[in-house]
Amino acid sequence: MKVLITGGAGFLGSHLCQELLKNGHEVLCVDNYFTGNKRNIEHMFDHHYFEFIRHDITFPLYVEVDWIFNLACPASPVHYQYDPVQTIKTSVHGAINILGLAKRTKARVLQASTSEIYGDPTVHPQTEDYWGNVNPIGIRSCYDEGKRAAETLFFDYHRQHKLDIRVIRIFNTYGPKMANDDGRVVSNFIIQALQKKPITIYGDGMQTRSFCYVDDMINGIIKMMKQNEFIGPVNVGNPIECTIVELAEKIISLTGSTSELLFESLPMDDPKRRLPNISLAQEKLNWKPKIKLENGLKKTIKYFEEILHRE
Repeated sequence: MKVLITGGAGFLGSHLCQELLKNGHEVLCVDNYFTGNKRNIEHMFDHHYFEFIRHDITFPLYVEVDWIFNLACPASPVHYQYDPVQTIKTSVHGAINILGLAKRTKARVLQASTSEIYGDPTVHPQTEDYWGNVNPIGIRSCYDEGKRAAETLFFDYHRQHKLDIRVIRIFNTYGPKMANDDGRVVSNFIIQALQKKPITIYGDGMQTRSFCYVDDMINGIIKMMKQNEFIGPVNVGNPIECTIVELAEKIISLTGSTSELLFESLPMDDPKRRLPNISLAQEKLNWKPKIKLENGLKKTIKYFEEILHRE
């Protein structure tokens, strides 16, 4: 396959590029380096089947491909709130451009959606038929509503133009190649623990998340793209709930850090509970995560130790 990956220099995108090259596909990686990093993909530059284009998908792209993975969009609050107008443009204009490309080339196209479309959920755990509880005018809305609009566009293009779409809702994912300045909870805690700084917890730390290791997530994304029957949406994430305090204590233990917990006020619209029901992924994709949190954290800690040592 000739495969286009938008956001290919980002955390998930670079892992996906690597895995698809390993599987023998030709990979065209597109990124504007807003949150992506050349360091994530430079080891692939000499690969015969790898090509990189620096491009912003809010502008049309003219290439010939068989598959498209649309991963382009800043995904952490620090980054997507930095330029909220550009964030929603990336989700909406970007989706329109990518869907137009898929329509012209008759490519199969996958939208990397998010658990954020559920907002601060009133249903627990979250199932795909839950419509969500999202503030349309809050500080997170540029991302939440942008991704919701992108899902609408994908399904309308499917209904109106018979596009071959896939929609996957990604829950918290962590692992090597996370940016150390992205403000996500796993990378924040690991860096603070390694530097023996106080670990910043927003609110009382009793809010929950579920954490899926990147290898499991990439496996789920590829399985969704390869199968021919099911278009989604489908939740992909770890169905084990963990409080933020529990995560902090686990990271302190694994790093042997002397860091203490520092509690600060909870940001606006921060979800109180977040947990995927993955029954549909198990049924349709035969997928569930295999890597335990402790093992994944050890690999991620090792990565950040090397990054901090280099800097």
